[in-house]
This record gives sequence, C-alpha cells and structure tokens, in this order.
Amino acid sequence: MAIAAAISLSLPPQTRRSSASIAAPFRSTSSLHFDSLRSNFSSLKNPNLRVSASSMSIGTPEKISTTSFLDRRESGFLHFVKYHGLGNDFILVDNRDSTEPRVTPEQAVKLCDRNFGIGADGVIFAMPGVNGTDYTMRIFNSDGSEPEMCGNGVRCFARFIAELENLHGKQSFTVHTGAGLIVPEIQEDGKVKVDMGEPILKASDVPTKLPANKDQAAVKADINVDGVTWNVTCVSMGNPHCVTFGNRQSQQNLTVDELNLAAIGPKFEHHEMFPARTNTEFVEVFSHEHLKMRVWERGAGATLACGTGACAVVVAAVLEGRAGRSCTVDLPGGPLDIEWKEEDNHVYMTGPAEVVFYGSVAV
Repeated sequence: MAIAAAISLSLPPQTRRSSASIAAPFRSTSSLHFDSLRSNFSSLKNPNLRVSASSMSIGTPEKISTTSFLDRRESGFLHFVKYHGLGNDFILVDNRDSTEPRVTPEQAVKLCDRNFGIGADGVIFAMPGVNGTDYTMRIFNSDGSEPEMCGNGVRCFARFIAELENLHGKQSFTVHTGAGLIVPEIQEDGKVKVDMGEPILKASDVPTKLPANKDQAAVKADINVDGVTWNVTCVSMGNPHCVTFGNRQSQQNLTVDELNLAAIGPKFEHHEMFPARTNTEFVEVFSHEHLKMRVWERGAGATLACGTGACAVVVAAVLEGRAGRSCTVDLPGGPLDIEWKEEDNHVYMTGPAEVVFYGSVAV
C-alpha cells in the first residue's frame, strides 16, 4: 500500500499555504481514495509554521515513481526522503548541486519538530564530495546544532545515495564528514556496513577535561554528576562520547531500562568536563559479546539508536575489560553489530537503514 498525502508546511517568517506530497512505502492489494479530506490547524505552537492536509490517497506502489519524485526541482519546494536507522530518524535532502545546505539550522529545527513539523532527529544533506571523496555529508540536529558525524545517519545516507544514483547490489562510497573520511558499504541483504575509522582516545582530543589515567586516555575515570560519582570512559568516534557502566554507589551492573534518562542525560551533556558537550551512553553487560545501551545524544536528547555511540560503547567495554572486540549492541530501536578490529584499529558498524516516506515541503 502506497500512501500519498498533501501537506503544506511553511518555514520562512512569512505565513503561506501551499501543498506538499508524501508517499510512504507500505504495501497492500487494496486501493482507497480520500478526495475530500480537509483538515486545517488554526492554532499551532509556532504561528509561522502552518500545516494543512488534503486529498489523501492510498494506492498500489506502482503508481508512485520514486525516481521521478527525487528528480523534481520545483522552485520553492524542498523534496526529501525520510529514513530511519533502528528508529533514529532523519530527513534526507539531495544537495548534490551545492556546497551550501538547502535549509538553515533554524528551518531544520522546525522540520524536525514531531508535533508541528515532519518529525526527525536531524536533517542530513547529500553534498558534493571534497578532497577526492565521492560525497559530503552534513547534518543539522533537531536543536539546530551541527554534529561532526552520525553513525545511523551515515547508513541512511548510503541508502539514499544508492536510490539517487539508481545503484543496486553491493556498493560502497567515500564520504567526507566533519569527523573525516567515512566509507559505508551496502551489503547484499540491504544492511549497511560502515568503516567508522579509528577511535580517538586521547582525553584532550575527545575532548574532555577529565584527567588522563591510561596512555593519555580517560578510562574508568570518576566524574561527579549531581552528587553521584560515575565511572566513565571517554571516546571520540569523530564526535565525543562518555560511556558509563555504572556508579560507585551501586556495586551491581546498570539496569539501563530503570534509568530516568531525561533527568540524568542533560547533566552529562552539559557537564563542565565536556567543553564541546557530549553524547552519553549507559551500558548493561549481558556477556562478553552482548551489550545493551541507552543513549542521550548531544543536541537530540534521548534517541532510539546511536551508531557512533554503539561503536564507542564497544571500544570502552574492551578498554575496561568488560567485552571482546566483536559485539552485538542492543539499542531501544534494535541491534547493531560492532567490531573493533585489532589489525587496523578501525571500528566497523553493521545495521539497517529503511525508507519511511517521501515528501515535499514549501520553503
């Protein structure tokens, strides 16, 4: 079943009403048409953001050509595809014709709003490559900040590029990011394996102000958060991560589902020991090959998955002697396979990326 809906979403300061289309890749043998659906939202949180729905139709997927949709270039419209990697969702924008993002950070905040916008953890732009790379990936978080990289986002990016370029089967590309060179590879089963590069362990480069205690790294270091002393290991996968397996007050392993993440997460993110703020992973150990984590992401808050975070968790677990170099990491949105290879010191992440729907928005 393919769904097409008309929605107007106005982002600039001036209020205007237009139409946007959304096509979701659901399947059914039935065909329903709603030709007179009219819904107006007259009172919204943001008076400059207007949403209306009309002429919704449901039909067979053959009636929607994703290729022709992505090729559209109408003036005043932003065409996008929404993807998710284990529930960590993004608005993907074809920006290959420009080195400047097609929307501003302020517009990205509105687009990502889950009540008054499209809803996402961030907006990702597919841009021209630099320094010999095939493509450049930039991201605006849901709060308008720009992270160096995003592991789940780069898997979605790879699938988006394959769709834009009409590529099939096993494919790989080189991608320039704020964290350096990233190489995603689409597998035959549709999952994406990503060479995430080498972890950065030097404390000052993560960066963290916590004193180094093991070969210039901060491993099982003490940090006081709201009167509780946590043991943390700091890792950068191009973006900063603070990984904890528990605190001094509790002698048992964390039970991550019992954490009040909304209360504790921001206190880690904005702690004075992290000059660039930090992503924070809370980890429960099931075995040497099986970990479970919850994450508070810098600039996005609690999310269902974080690819760079899962990589940082395995690196931290190895450094603390809690796990081996190849692990399945359970996240709220599902599992990722992570391997920190000893021979090249690179971390490899494998997981899914799926289309949610296609859409257009007035900008």
